[in-house]
Amino acid sequence: MAELKPATPERVGAELDAAERRERLVEVYREASVCEKCPLAVGRNTVVFGAGKADADLMFVGEAPGAEEDRQGLPFVGRAGQFLNDLLGGIGLSREDVFVANVLKCRPPGNRDPQPEEIDSCRPWLEQQVDLIQPRVIATLGNFATKLLTANPTGITRVHGRPQEHMIGGRSLYVFPLFHPAAGLRTPRVAEQLREDFRRLPELLARALPEPPPGIATAPEGEPEPDQLGLFGKR
Repeated sequence: MAELKPATPERVGAELDAAERRERLVEVYREASVCEKCPLAVGRNTVVFGAGKADADLMFVGEAPGAEEDRQGLPFVGRAGQFLNDLLGGIGLSREDVFVANVLKCRPPGNRDPQPEEIDSCRPWLEQQVDLIQPRVIATLGNFATKLLTANPTGITRVHGRPQEHMIGGRSLYVFPLFHPAAGLRTPRVAEQLREDFRRLPELLARALPEPPPGIATAPEGEPEPDQLGLFGKR
């Protein structure tokens, strides 16, 4: 896959207030809503851009929209979305407190795995979301999103519930791998593990942001730099 490029000419997410970030996100959504950069544009009903708090400390990233999301234009609105809502409620949060998005903004046929060219075409939308929202923690939902954003092939069963430190958007933050809520609906043991992992989130959100790796400069406040390690790590 190609190297990460700056998501926008003005990478200014850190210096915007919540209203300005939401306004910028709406602008990016309008651009994404007419995107035809990959074949998925032909079969979609709507672009599922993402939804939530524009300056959320916690951002969730799943894999791709399903059938119900494609109909409604919102992420995680089916049974898995209801379970996600329940999990958030268990730690005193709601969907209004977080931002939820997917790696892909259009539904793949038959809910198959995203293809490399689709990821490359869609990646700039996620990059701009991360740049503008500036989350402290990105929680990856499921195997695919976790492997992609951590650039590590280790399966979710081995890495779930363990925070990782990554450089994204010119700043250090935590990536927190989680089982996908849909897996919890199928398997009670996974559902209980999800609840246990979610209980770790408040403490993680309260932590100081991790220090950048030696030799990696962070962006000055208000002047985020291009991601020096790549949003999805080295390829």
